[in-house]
Amino acid sequence: MTEETISKALMQQLLKIGSSLSSEKDIDQLLENILQAAMQITNADAGTLYRVVDEKLLKFEIVHTKSKGVHLGGKSSHEIKIPPLPLFKEDGSPDLGRVVCYAHHKEQTVNIADAYNAEGFDFTGTHKFDKANGYRSVSFLTVPMKNHESEIIGVLQLINATDSNTGKVIPFSAESQEIVEALSSQAAVALTNRMLILHLEELFESFIGLINHAIDDKSPYTGGHCNRVPDLTMMLADAVNRCNAGPLKEFTLNDSDRQELKIAGLLHDCGKITTPVHVVDKATKLEKIFDRIHLIEVRAEVVLRDIQLALAQKFITEEEAEQRCSQLIDDYNFLSHCNIGGEFMKDPDVQRVHDIAKRYIWQDISGTNHPFLSDEEIGNLTIRAGTLNNEERQIINHHIDLTISMLEKLPWPKHLRNVTEYAGGHHEKMDGKGYPKGLTREQMSVPARCMGIADIFEALTAKDRPYKKGKTLSESLEILGKMKLGQHVDPDLFDIFIWEKVYEEYALKFLDESQIDVVDVSKIPGYNPPPPDYQFSRQ
Repeated sequence: MTEETISKALMQQLLKIGSSLSSEKDIDQLLENILQAAMQITNADAGTLYRVVDEKLLKFEIVHTKSKGVHLGGKSSHEIKIPPLPLFKEDGSPDLGRVVCYAHHKEQTVNIADAYNAEGFDFTGTHKFDKANGYRSVSFLTVPMKNHESEIIGVLQLINATDSNTGKVIPFSAESQEIVEALSSQAAVALTNRMLILHLEELFESFIGLINHAIDDKSPYTGGHCNRVPDLTMMLADAVNRCNAGPLKEFTLNDSDRQELKIAGLLHDCGKITTPVHVVDKATKLEKIFDRIHLIEVRAEVVLRDIQLALAQKFITEEEAEQRCSQLIDDYNFLSHCNIGGEFMKDPDVQRVHDIAKRYIWQDISGTNHPFLSDEEIGNLTIRAGTLNNEERQIINHHIDLTISMLEKLPWPKHLRNVTEYAGGHHEKMDGKGYPKGLTREQMSVPARCMGIADIFEALTAKDRPYKKGKTLSESLEILGKMKLGQHVDPDLFDIFIWEKVYEEYALKFLDESQIDVVDVSKIPGYNPPPPDYQFSRQ
């Protein structure tokens, strides 16, 4: 093979390596590729890749010695326990005694033919290592990794270049040095770019965390929800990805997809940052800035006083007074019970509230008579389910419109282009009767439908809401099953939620022991047994 052919082959190899470096997203794999490529090109027996940490230390990232079968750090499963090398001495002066430190400080390649006969460098540690491991480190090629900003971000050190014909250790050639220097430059740029992307991703996620922290600071109830829904969404999406049977068995989720869905989950309620606290935290039907049931209690005391005055003035008999007082106390206790938001308020209870409003008259300090309950109080006390009236419900519902509006204003990169769709669809229903867009099941992606189930199940089991207690697993699954039958949630995702025991995985992480009861899946409304070829996949 001619020198021209060899050089051409090396150039092609270098170009191929450069292409792989620029496309690799995994930092550990990128570091592996850098070191392995350098060792392959130079036929080196050993190599170490260091990264600069805080401009003060050289951290061992990968240590590899082929002849000894040593592979530490990087993508290996073996941790490097060697402490980082300080770049400076105790007096603050640069350490120029160690070869790797010298290469960093001087920004120069160091090519040593024989470390046992070299002068000017401290190879004490190397000699000790050789003696302890029956090795002999002879030739060294130490190359600083300088990126496009002329910043040294690491050092690549190769040991013992080997003659491919004789197997003997030889010095690193000038050509090998030139190629490794070019490779190091490429690698430094690729590594810097990858680290920059990772830092930007971390910054973005931290910013999302900042938004959720702001919501949490307004309302600790919503803050917990913002953190749990993304986790449950990912649990369900991963379960669908694993599932080997059913209509969704072809669904796949790669790392990029997972990142996109995670971001969407974290941002799904970002619009609540503008929702008034007194609406988000409304624990009872009469609560605004404070719970107005206490005003009704005061009115009841005024009416009770009037009954006692009427008795004292002999306008009524003791028996009539006793009956009126007993009725008043019973009516007030009933209103107090109504004030607590329940699952559903029956028609007779609604009518009784109206009757109580007309039954009593109370007189203020000016002598003006008032009905026992105002129209606004009647409207709130007769809320059929929960604690929010129609106006407050619209305020709450508006958060999803604001979420979509906020997210649509962001210049999402290609790999995050579905975030708005995923985050904005968690209140839609499969029959098109949800909000804000009234989308049907066919108009929604699988990840968006996953988030819909996660949002509901988290709300059912949440133990930190001011207006209700967290339901047990069996109670929550019963309600979720009814919602499947009512076409509120995706039926196929519901099946996988049960088959893969996603509810159990979530419960063990987030629910109190008192909420984790025995679940008989056969009794869950809408339960659909898995097909015969189904295999439970969660480990």
